[in-house]
Amino acid sequence: METIKTLIQSKFRSLSLVIVALAFSVIILMIRIKLNKSFFYLFLVWNIFLALIPYTITMYLNSLPNLNKLKLGFWFLIWLVFLPNAPYIVTDLIHIRVGNNSLLWLDVLVILSFALSGLLLFYLTILDMQKLVTAKFKKIPIEFSTTTVLFLCSFGVYLGRFLRYNSWEIISNPNILISDIIEILISPFQNTNAWLFTLGFGGFLLVGYWMFRNLTLSHPHNPEGN
Repeated sequence: METIKTLIQSKFRSLSLVIVALAFSVIILMIRIKLNKSFFYLFLVWNIFLALIPYTITMYLNSLPNLNKLKLGFWFLIWLVFLPNAPYIVTDLIHIRVGNNSLLWLDVLVILSFALSGLLLFYLTILDMQKLVTAKFKKIPIEFSTTTVLFLCSFGVYLGRFLRYNSWEIISNPNILISDIIEILISPFQNTNAWLFTLGFGGFLLVGYWMFRNLTLSHPHNPEGN
């Protein structure tokens, strides 16, 4: 209990940012539901819940006093499976074209608020995982590994948005998922959209990471030392 209390205190600033971002997202969604009398964007609540899973995992790992390499490796794989759910919300902007033209600006604001909340969770959990991995595996080139993770996430977002896979299907439907992944990898010219999206969205995530990391490092009052 004392460990959790200490963790919350050390993460107070980032937790406050997350709570404010999520609260604003939910409030603006409720306003949209009230004004348009439509529950069309309610799925964003589920999407942000999925985005919270990797952040919760790194929070949990930070609370463990005796985290060993094996346990970290196990949780890292689970974390990686769910991580694309956080930036995935950015692609929910695609729903603008099928939304209601009434108060279109409000639809944009709703999706953007959830997307920014997802990106905040995304970059916070990446920085947390970096510290955890660096502490246990000192020889791993962390920046190269992070870049690889970002582009893997971009590919994961492609699988979710365009091939309609979700994180659970790695367990429930692995054969078809692996078959589609292999097809994309061995036939790049027949799957140009997959490669273009992965590179483009991966570049977007990489630029965002670079900005977020440098802003965090330059903050003079950052209690987390990121």
